[in-house]
Amino acid sequence: MEHVKKALIIPFVLLCMSLQAQPGWNWGEQIDLAKEKNALYVDMLKAGRYLEAIPPHNWLLENTPDLNESLYQNGAKIYESLAETEKDEVKLAEYQAKAMDMYDLRIKYFGNEAYVLNRKVFPAYKYYKGDKSRYKELLDMFNKAFELNGTDFYTANLAAYMDVVRRYKLTGGEISDEEVITVYSNITDVLDARMSENPGQTEKIAATIEQMFTGTIDLTCERVENIFGPKFEQSPDVKLAKKIFQLMLTGKCTDRPLAFDAAKVVNENEPSFGIAKFLGIRAAQDGDLATALSFYNQAIELTDENIKKAEIHMNIARLEATKGNKVAARSSAKMSYALDPSNKEAYSLIGHLYMGSFDECKRGEQKTMDYALFIAAHKMFSIAGDSENMAKAKALFPSIEDIFSDGYKEGQTLQVGCWINETVTLERRP
Repeated sequence: MEHVKKALIIPFVLLCMSLQAQPGWNWGEQIDLAKEKNALYVDMLKAGRYLEAIPPHNWLLENTPDLNESLYQNGAKIYESLAETEKDEVKLAEYQAKAMDMYDLRIKYFGNEAYVLNRKVFPAYKYYKGDKSRYKELLDMFNKAFELNGTDFYTANLAAYMDVVRRYKLTGGEISDEEVITVYSNITDVLDARMSENPGQTEKIAATIEQMFTGTIDLTCERVENIFGPKFEQSPDVKLAKKIFQLMLTGKCTDRPLAFDAAKVVNENEPSFGIAKFLGIRAAQDGDLATALSFYNQAIELTDENIKKAEIHMNIARLEATKGNKVAARSSAKMSYALDPSNKEAYSLIGHLYMGSFDECKRGEQKTMDYALFIAAHKMFSIAGDSENMAKAKALFPSIEDIFSDGYKEGQTLQVGCWINETVTLERRP
């Protein structure tokens, strides 16, 4: 009979224990007292009575260190809140150290190191950025947090990371220029990935980081070439190419061959409008017009934005004009204007093409017909709102004597021939 009683009692005791337990909570041996201490410190925390929260919180730290992750989350809140208002330097340092301990103990008992370090580094930066003796510690902390989190590294931490590098480097810390460049490159990679999420804020952060970076090392074009050129020549992978191109942009070195070569590798692996546009401009500057046209056409295919398409069509128009392909240049200029009517320069370019065709198009039979070309040019400048060149074109209209002697009348319609093929209304020069 005794064994039957035991068989009934044991399940009952286990049931009572299970009713007292909560998922994710380890109350230890003194369950009721632990619950009382937990409720007390949480109430004090919610009421903003942080000093009164410390004794029950400390009891839990000593007796139930693996109670629940919230023990360390709330502990950080307690000590960070106290540090915000503390004026006494000794007490301030104590609260800051305790806040940092909360993050470390949280990792010790509950793991999730990447996430917790991601949260720890910013208050650490805030506390220790003015203390030169802590810069190495800060840099190691940020390096580890970034290594563990990668693209999940908080945006708010990025500028702090660059500033830690800057402070450490400028106060004589043992960090090479190449290491500084690597951190900067890693940070900008994360920012680039987030640009679409909040462009305005991200661009501001990027500008701040770039300013800190350029104030940390003397980023000359030669330095970038010397550090990365040999590596790129040996192994031109896209990750290295992106880093080089970003540095060339920052250092205003985009006229260097290495920038062009790096951009080509990026374009081959991760084509984008901006890179294709850059390659087109560079090829045009180098006189390789066929290659430039190829990259410009690629850029057009890589965007759905009319403004961007218009910009590239205008570049093509200038390129074709340089090659002497006036009909193609006019066609591209008109396409640019159709996509972006605010681009008045398109018709100004056409006006210049007409003005520059006088010797090519004149027949030498009637001045009125030959000089009517300038009326066509004036018409283009008028659409562009280019008053200066309108006046220049108008000064070259046929004279009233030429109109009369050639048997024409002002106001009649004329067809300007040659490649221009424009219908104009005959006017005399002023």
